[in-house]
Amino acid sequence: MRTQFRKKRFWSRWVVPVLSVACFKYFGFHSWSGAYGLESAEALEIRRVELSERLASLTERRQHLERKVMLLSDGAVEADMLDERARFLLNVAREDEVVYFN
Repeated sequence: MRTQFRKKRFWSRWVVPVLSVACFKYFGFHSWSGAYGLESAEALEIRRVELSERLASLTERRQHLERKVMLLSDGAVEADMLDERARFLLNVAREDEVVYFN
């Protein structure tokens, strides 16, 4: 009976560890500096705060506009609202008045 022995090559025992380290580095790099990584978490938090402040201001403006529409659309327009809108749209004021527009 004849047997053949193969001599193990030096690099063959390093293939699996090298590939494992390469995969670990790849995923580690992207978990640190990727689009949703640890570095970008602070930028996302700053953006969230900015957007929540903008949402608050827009909500306040919307509520203000809804109050104005409610005063105009309840069927009986209040006299001062009608007077304010007419003066604003027609650019009419008396000589003794000072008018401030928002």
